[in-house]
Formats: sequence, C-alpha cells, structure tokens
Amino acid sequence: MLELRNVTKRFRGITAVDDVSFSARPGEITGYLGPNGSGKSTTMKMITALLEPSAGKIFFNGQPIETDLPTFKQRMGYVPEEPHLYAHLSGLEYLVMIGQLRDLPQRLTASRIDGLLRLFALHSDRHAPISAYSKGMRQKVLLSAALLHNPDLLLLDEPFSGLDVGTGLVLRSLIQELAARGKVVLFSSHELETVERVCNRVVILHKGRVVADDSIARLRTLMSAPTLEGIFQQLAVEQDTHAVSRQIADLVGA
Repeated sequence: MLELRNVTKRFRGITAVDDVSFSARPGEITGYLGPNGSGKSTTMKMITALLEPSAGKIFFNGQPIETDLPTFKQRMGYVPEEPHLYAHLSGLEYLVMIGQLRDLPQRLTASRIDGLLRLFALHSDRHAPISAYSKGMRQKVLLSAALLHNPDLLLLDEPFSGLDVGTGLVLRSLIQELAARGKVVLFSSHELETVERVCNRVVILHKGRVVADDSIARLRTLMSAPTLEGIFQQLAVEQDTHAVSRQIADLVGA
C-alpha cells in the first residue's frame, strides 16, 4: 500500500502541496485529480523521490520510502507528465538502456522489450531515433519503460497524453488488468470520463489540499451529482464555466 501522511511541499515560501494525506491500495485504481497548479505533479514527484517533502512522510508497504530508496525505486514504475527522453536514441536503444539501468536479466529484458514494441505498434520503428517519433509514440516508449520491470507500484501522470483512440482503449484496459493482478495504481489525468470509467476511488486536490477522498459512487451521492465532472466542478472549479464561455464568445463575436 502507498500512504501519504501530512505531506507538504513548499517552494521559496509558496506552498504547493499542503498537508496531504491519502492511501492507494493494491488491487485498486486511485484517481488523483485537480486543476492545473493544484499540486498533482508535485505530489507524484515526491512519491518518486525526485522531490523531497518539506514536511510529512510517504510510506510503501508500511516503510518510509527514504529508508531504502534503491529498493523502493525498483518496485515503482513512473510515467511522468512530460516525456523527457534521450531523443538521439532509438526506441529500442532507450528500452535496452532502461533494462540495463535496472539491472534486469538480459534475455528476459530482450523478450519483454520485443513484446512491448510489438504490442504498442512500435516494432517497425524500433530503430528510428526518438526525435522522429510522434508524441503518442513517445508516450508508448514511456509506458513500456515503466512496465519493463513488472513494478508493484505504478504512478501514471497524464498517461493518455498524445495516444490515439485505439491505444487509449488498450491502456485503459491494461490499467484495470494490472490492478486486478494486485498492483497499486495511482492515476492522475484531466480526462474525467476516463477516470470515472477506470478508477475505484478518487482523491481531489484544490489549491494543494485534499477536498475529497472517497469512492466515485459515494461522492455522487454526497454531492448530488450524477457524474465525476459535476463533482469536480463543485469541489475544484471556482469560476462559472458557462459564464466565462459566454463572455469569450461575446468578446470574439463583437
């Protein structure tokens, strides 16, 4: 189980994540939602140990992650929001490098890489430089790299970015399959319809603080809202979206 206890992150006096506590359990898909600037990606980076919390603790299976970071990182797969890849490498070379960095057995790694490239429809482009890949192709490389070592914890920050409809459907089903096999999945996305279909429960952030942490079904009842979008608008959207849209239309149509 992944657990955050009173986690806070400040940047030069500005609080980006404010006393956040929640847990993500094996076999569940936990949605992590919030408007831009709410602290979602900062939280993800703290869980991956790319950033250190200003206060609070992050635990995995009952142990603080800093107790043994190398072991924790071996058990974690991460798809970041921005695809920072070595553009001069080919997709195949990049995945081979990831396998070597994770010290995976060479024969097993080669077999998994070949299978992932084929299943993500990248095999014919495996020798092309990543600089020539589309955004969706780069996202598939990131997903392959995150899955290569069969992690126990999967952190997905906007994983559907750039994917075509077909691959998006495969990924949605894959996330559910991995959770069914006992993985801990934390999934951050702006695609609320996808979150609603995939996630068992959601944690919603607003201005760095948790404003909801419950199953989607229970939140629908509590908020008297039929959809996750309606719940999100009540809890995390301050502006009147219809009024703003009319003002924009009036402005450009004047």
